[in-house]
Amino acid sequence: MKAIHVYLNFPGNTEEAFSFYKSVFGGDFTAKITYSDMPLGEMTPPEDERNKLAHISLPLSKDLILMGSDIMESTGQKVVFGNNSYIFLAMESKEQVDHYYNKLVANGSPEMPVGDVPWGSYFGSLWDQFGIGWILEYEYPQE
Repeated sequence: MKAIHVYLNFPGNTEEAFSFYKSVFGGDFTAKITYSDMPLGEMTPPEDERNKLAHISLPLSKDLILMGSDIMESTGQKVVFGNNSYIFLAMESKEQVDHYYNKLVANGSPEMPVGDVPWGSYFGSLWDQFGIGWILEYEYPQE
């Protein structure tokens, strides 16, 4: 396996979500393709939705890319958010956990506040303002 990346679908607000993630993590988009840029046949959205994003990507590191797209009911698809998945970020320090947790939780909701946990890590989880679950962890070095 070469890499594992994260792909997120949103109900028409992907650009807003990815602008937020770019403000958290920095970097530049390596792809930003609207539906009007692609031939989709039967899945072509109505004219007023063709400026929505068919694909966007934001590298978070050399090995991890956050990607996403707008999913609209007008094309027969529907986004359903739930508690069945999280983006898990393994961090290099407690300070990194604190930094990204505090940025991601803005206008969202904490699930488990950041702190030491019994399994020997510095850990926290949250739901961001777009309904995405995040887990951030710094694993203490083994002695």
